[in-house]
Amino acid sequence: MLNRAARYFPILDELRKHVDGDCRILEIGSGPQGLGQFHSRPFIGCDIGFSAKPKAPMLPLICSGAELPFADGSFDAVVASDVMEHVPPSQRQRLVAETLRVAKKVAIFGFPSGADAHAVDQELFTEYQKRKVPPPGWLEEHLLYQFPERDLLGALPEGWELTSKANESLRFHRWLMRREISRLWSYVFRTALVIMPAIIRKGLQVFDGEPSYRIIFTAVRSSV
Repeated sequence: MLNRAARYFPILDELRKHVDGDCRILEIGSGPQGLGQFHSRPFIGCDIGFSAKPKAPMLPLICSGAELPFADGSFDAVVASDVMEHVPPSQRQRLVAETLRVAKKVAIFGFPSGADAHAVDQELFTEYQKRKVPPPGWLEEHLLYQFPERDLLGALPEGWELTSKANESLRFHRWLMRREISRLWSYVFRTALVIMPAIIRKGLQVFDGEPSYRIIFTAVRSSV
């Protein structure tokens, strides 16, 4: 659970900078909970399928992020967190284009990037095997394709301004994910998030250094 907090807390911070509390939000590749684990307001979460029953406040929709059934500018903000690495490289630019098309104000992309980050997940998969623990489905999918590079969002259409920041250093991500294999550590992390979320939120920021496992990109529509 702490690894999800590590990637969603910075995204929620970016949302607060650019949209208000009543904005319309779409999350692409949300899974059954998505932002709703740390965000209390309703939003639409879309995925090609849900591995478990979707949870409120998310309003679930089954569809592909590469073919979104929404009109241009339908949402104030669109989030695509840890989605790109699950998409075949040939389809990634299409997903970026669709995300920007339906975003009225801001689009936030977060994804593990580069060969070093991919190597960390390969090590993690081996660690699951050594401990004879079934690896999570998302980790198995991470090994199917090379991770996106930083230049995936290097040529956005006119009218968009892009910023980026490191999320989870490689060393911290390696440490955290190995701990979360253990049920005990998972329980400790879950309890800490419930008891002292503000402290955990601040603490996680300390580990957002380079070389990073993940990069979070924020694209803001300058023409609005």
